[in-house]
Amino acid sequence: MREAREGRVSLERLGKLRRDPVVVQTLRSAAAATIAYVIALRLSPEAAPLTAPLTALLVVQVTFYATLTNGIRRVNSVVAGVLVAIAFSLLVGLTWWSLALLIVASLAVGHLVRVNEYVPEVAISAMLVLGVTTVGDTAWARVLETLIGAVVGLGFNLLLAPPVWVEEAGESMEALARRLRQLMLRIGEEAAGRQPVEQAAARLHEARRLDHDIVEVDADLRQAEDSLRLNPRVRDSLLHRVVLRTGLDTLEICTVVLRVLARTLTDLAKQREPEPLFEKETGAVVEQLLSEIADAVVSFSVLVTTHVSSNAESAESRLSAELRTAAGTRDKLAVLLREEAEREDRDWQLLGAVLTEVNRIIDELDTEHRSQRLLEELDRVSQEQRVRIPRLNRIRERMGVQEQLWRNRTGMGGRSR
Repeated sequence: MREAREGRVSLERLGKLRRDPVVVQTLRSAAAATIAYVIALRLSPEAAPLTAPLTALLVVQVTFYATLTNGIRRVNSVVAGVLVAIAFSLLVGLTWWSLALLIVASLAVGHLVRVNEYVPEVAISAMLVLGVTTVGDTAWARVLETLIGAVVGLGFNLLLAPPVWVEEAGESMEALARRLRQLMLRIGEEAAGRQPVEQAAARLHEARRLDHDIVEVDADLRQAEDSLRLNPRVRDSLLHRVVLRTGLDTLEICTVVLRVLARTLTDLAKQREPEPLFEKETGAVVEQLLSEIADAVVSFSVLVTTHVSSNAESAESRLSAELRTAAGTRDKLAVLLREEAEREDRDWQLLGAVLTEVNRIIDELDTEHRSQRLLEELDRVSQEQRVRIPRLNRIRERMGVQEQLWRNRTGMGGRSR
């Protein structure tokens, strides 16, 4: 029994390792570089055509979109550098001052042709070509090897499509939601009793540290968005990208509001120390409400990241039920806070702020609010695409892609798939 369990654990680790971005990038880059070198040996006049594997190594990325964009920019940078080197070799040759002019001219040309991070590659290509005696042969051999490497890199991703990183982004988003839930539960438990100022301040620092978690989730989400672009295995990639991005935006807003709530409770603790933050009944309701909102945050993350329609409907129903329960508890808390403020009006601003902040989180998680947010974001992104690439948009409309996207989005509601 123990051996079977260990075997399952090993298989799970192996499965995760196969989808690890570092492992995938290493294997794909090594394979593409090797293939490019073998092809360049047969086609290039150079004895050691290392430019081809170098180009393939730099072109091949984890996602197809990144591979395509990097390949085009790198080919442009190398060709631009070679042309600059040929012009300098015909006019002035290689001297210390011509080398300085070559570098300046190459960097300027790199910015003009918009190769982005490959601007230094223009100068590198120009210097390597200008530094040899047979400029013409070496220049065009370098162009050929660059084209070989770029074509191999692009073809590698066409034949062996890179993975879609949506699942990893979803796991990262759910982990953020669970950390948010744990912090809400701790804040609620401590608010129900006597909370020292130091303890309240510690929770405020925890809420501020969640910003670092959001940055990490955002990086995972950007990789997932790139993996969806131009990927033939994914339908309605725009819809998937918008669902994930708006979901993270909602969690980020909830994190910000929770940080504000933690600051409000810290200020309240300073005002009331050594007394409890709330009266006994009010504190119990605050704890209950934060617990219900914490569960709703996790349900929201599951709704955003789920893949199957039936699971999405179940997650949406669960989220709606949890939000209705939380809304009822919020109304009960509103009555208690008003009564408490009437009895002692010195902290009525802070008591009102507590109610306002929990209400903002509930409103942000609301399924109707999310549906409206999705429609607005889809309209915005679609409009940007129509303005930026009108010809592609006309082709999509003729093929019926745009109509299908609109039909799918109207059926999304709060669901993510």
